[in-house]
Amino acid sequence: MIYPKIPLAQSIIEICSAKGITNIIISPGSRNAPLTIGFAQHPNFTCYSIADERSAAFFALGIAQQTKNPTAIVCTSGSALLNYYPAVAEAFYSQIPLIVISADRPQSKIDIGDGQTIRQENVFQNHSVFNANLTEEASDENDLKINKAIETAILQKGPVHINAPFEEPLYETVSELSVQPKITHSEEIIGTKTIENIADFVSIWNSAKRKLIMVGVNDANAIDQEIIDNLAKDPSVVVLTETTSNLHHPDFINSIDTLITPFDDADFKELNPDILVTFGGMIVSKRIKAFLRKHKPKEHWHIDTLRAYNTFNALTHHFVMQPNNFFKELMSKTEHTKSKYAEKIGKIYNFRKIRRNEYLKKIPFSDFKVFEKVIDSLPKNSQLQISNSSAIRYAQLIHIDPSIEVFCNRGTSGIDGSTSTAIGASVGSQKQNIFVTGDISFLYDSNALWNAYIPKNFKIILINNGGGGIFRILPGHEEKPVFNTYFETSHHLTAEHLAKMYQFNYLKASDTESLEKGITALYSQNDTPAILEIFTPTTENDVVLKQYFKELV
Repeated sequence: MIYPKIPLAQSIIEICSAKGITNIIISPGSRNAPLTIGFAQHPNFTCYSIADERSAAFFALGIAQQTKNPTAIVCTSGSALLNYYPAVAEAFYSQIPLIVISADRPQSKIDIGDGQTIRQENVFQNHSVFNANLTEEASDENDLKINKAIETAILQKGPVHINAPFEEPLYETVSELSVQPKITHSEEIIGTKTIENIADFVSIWNSAKRKLIMVGVNDANAIDQEIIDNLAKDPSVVVLTETTSNLHHPDFINSIDTLITPFDDADFKELNPDILVTFGGMIVSKRIKAFLRKHKPKEHWHIDTLRAYNTFNALTHHFVMQPNNFFKELMSKTEHTKSKYAEKIGKIYNFRKIRRNEYLKKIPFSDFKVFEKVIDSLPKNSQLQISNSSAIRYAQLIHIDPSIEVFCNRGTSGIDGSTSTAIGASVGSQKQNIFVTGDISFLYDSNALWNAYIPKNFKIILINNGGGGIFRILPGHEEKPVFNTYFETSHHLTAEHLAKMYQFNYLKASDTESLEKGITALYSQNDTPAILEIFTPTTENDVVLKQYFKELV
């Protein structure tokens, strides 16, 4: 077997192997040559070569999102490292384990005018859970830092940074290891399994006639069916889910904005909960945040083994537990409270769903109509990845089959890296993967297609409305040159030539008939990745969407 000659590189590689890290995404460079040589020739690693560091990091994030295991990204020194930052921030807020391993110049070369040299130590300090700044020579101290970084990524579900200085020569190899790195083992403790002072919380729960449970980003099948059924049967409980919550029951409300957008203050007082219970990641709906910040619940309980964000300025308790453990214990000691809360809200929502179906039948070809058709066409048991901005908001309004898993980078809600994440997820998952994206997000991350590992059955559905359509939906839109140039970023670009360059099959649609044909053609071919680009009317989309909320009443 071939190893890099530099002992520090040997230590990093051997500790990663011992810790069970298997996926390594490498961006080409010279300073990281010792790591590249070692990882690429080691039988315990699957290595991927991706040139663009920003895309590489989001690709790694997609793999880690699916495997639930840390993925490592390896880059050379200098500005290469900074291109990882958007994905590092996303991993931090989405609680996804990511291991950044950066090659660096020795300390004596920093800030003296040497090429490809920046201050790399602690560069991700504000958005990482651990930073291991190594010294040039292999040592027990370095080994402990490397171990600690990987263990922290696993236990705290977040990004860590290992910065390794290497001096030339960088490409020399040996056939035997010159180090025997120390391997440490941390005991995994994931929250508690019991509710402290449970009698107090049981008393609050049993006396509350209006309990609102809201679920953010959440893994499929994470909540036991017994708990789901129990919550659905409780007349004092209303459960609000989002597309990204992957939690389903016929009595749960799966389109928050459809329910609450037409509400006035009197309606909000009817919905205002005594207790708000939240779990899962970030919430998409801005309207529910505004409502709960204005009409604060008496109690807000958040359940998470790691963090509790005070999203609604009303947090009263953080249960450091798995949601399953919390609800199992609480339900064993509580009873269903007599209430009309669920019945009253359920009636309103059922009426809204009837109005939604009526509206969708009569609207013209537009973003909203396209999302209805696209989501309805998704294969059962597939995986849907969605880009940010207007795409995820439209998806929130359409019913999605419960067999479909849904993912979106909601940690920072950025458009950067959505395509790269989706491709990484398709590599990390065995499921058929469909990525639905807007034009600006797609064009922004077009280097995602510069990737030799895209599965043949990977599909991209690109809704091209000629610019940042979300800015037409938000307050303040005016049809003026400043808006069109600097906010909407109007353009006349298409994906056709990108598809040809990267050897994707390319299909297009611009009306209902061609859309239906395009969808059929898209799913009939699995011999090469494919893009279906759908052109929608720029100036009509926001009118159709705004009218939707008016017609729900």
